[in-house]
Amino acid sequence: MAQHAKRVPAAERRKQILKIAQKLFSRWGFRGTTTRQIADRAGVNEAILFRYFKSKEDLYWSVIDDMCRASPGRHELESIAAARADGAPSSADEERIFASIAEGILRRSKKDHGLGRLLFYSALERHSLSSRFFKTYVASYCEVLAAYIRSRIAAGAFRQLDALLAARAFVSMVYYHHIMQELFGAAKYQKFDDAAAAAELARIWLRGIVSA
Repeated sequence: MAQHAKRVPAAERRKQILKIAQKLFSRWGFRGTTTRQIADRAGVNEAILFRYFKSKEDLYWSVIDDMCRASPGRHELESIAAARADGAPSSADEERIFASIAEGILRRSKKDHGLGRLLFYSALERHSLSSRFFKTYVASYCEVLAAYIRSRIAAGAFRQLDALLAARAFVSMVYYHHIMQELFGAAKYQKFDDAAAAAELARIWLRGIVSA
């Protein structure tokens, strides 16, 4: 049973609830976690919890949204793309650009591994928030990368192809490496340095896209 809630600032209480909700949702999923469990762990009753979040779904989305907003991923990608789009990077520069993007994905995925679990749960449970996440964050990230790829196609550096599919292929390849290592447990048997893996994945991808 929840204990009597201590008087704490509203912003601090909200952060506390989000932190606990993130741990429980990432372990048990949306369906396997109740708002009562979250309230109990936070030391409040459900009535107080629903003052901050109008529904369980709203709380789940707030956890995902809060974690995504804290990630600098899109800003990092935009900075890289903006710095290179108007120039004419060499093949070595191109490798460094995509290796940097890949390493950023791996770094953030390790740091925010709970987010990946939340998203897998929402997808497997066929939760509507999975689609909302894709539209809000993944689609926009891939479009920024696709825009850069289009600029390189226009410059003749990359082959004529679907830039968005190419962007998705790159992001998916890198993220699947993370899933293999961290979620499926491959890291116990095969260890890779993130920087080295990012550079090699970038080279593999570029070999299929660079204009001959």
